[in-house]
Amino acid sequence: MRKITLLSIVLLAGAIACWAASKEAERISNAATALDEIMAAPDKGIPGDVLHKVYCIAVIPGMKKVAFVGGGQSGKGVVACRKDGGAWGPPSMLSMAGGSVGFQIGVQSTDVIMLFMNKRGVEHLTSNKFEVGGDASAAAGPVGRDATANTDAAMNAEIYTYSRSKGLFAGISLKGARVTTDDDGNRAVYGRPISAKVLLQEGTVAAPAVAKPYMDALNKYAKK
Repeated sequence: MRKITLLSIVLLAGAIACWAASKEAERISNAATALDEIMAAPDKGIPGDVLHKVYCIAVIPGMKKVAFVGGGQSGKGVVACRKDGGAWGPPSMLSMAGGSVGFQIGVQSTDVIMLFMNKRGVEHLTSNKFEVGGDASAAAGPVGRDATANTDAAMNAEIYTYSRSKGLFAGISLKGARVTTDDDGNRAVYGRPISAKVLLQEGTVAAPAVAKPYMDALNKYAKK
């Protein structure tokens, strides 16, 4: 009986791990799709001038209105940062809650994009949590193929922030949003506990197969 019980526990743990991994794979795929669709919009999207300069790109697909969460919004996403030389390093999972996303009437979810424009952004992402507009300065990102980052507000911002819902893509203010490392998500994706610092700062771990859609999108739109 004891052996049967232990076997059941092992099988259950394996099933839970597989389910968690599939959920994270879906999250990564949705983030890649959101980035693809934003960049494919005629005369919209993120300026190439901005993407050339960016250090890290985070996408939170389907961020939702949640009444019981402080600030009313909550979502999970993925982020990757450049390694020395400009190549993209392995992704790390993250969560975000609060802040002002500016949902349209009748819209219950929206895609959120955050561009980290200097190395301090990497430091924020490898801490346990930080507040957008508090610990890290932020500004609504410029939109349009020919737009540039050279505005007074943008030049002083560590993070550019955007949202997209019902086809509308625009720079937004995410002041007050709290971003935290999703350690459980990383464990599911990599099959073992691994810190955001190892993934985003050191970049010594190979990106897993489930991360390919997001890595492909980054290399397509923001390759140096």
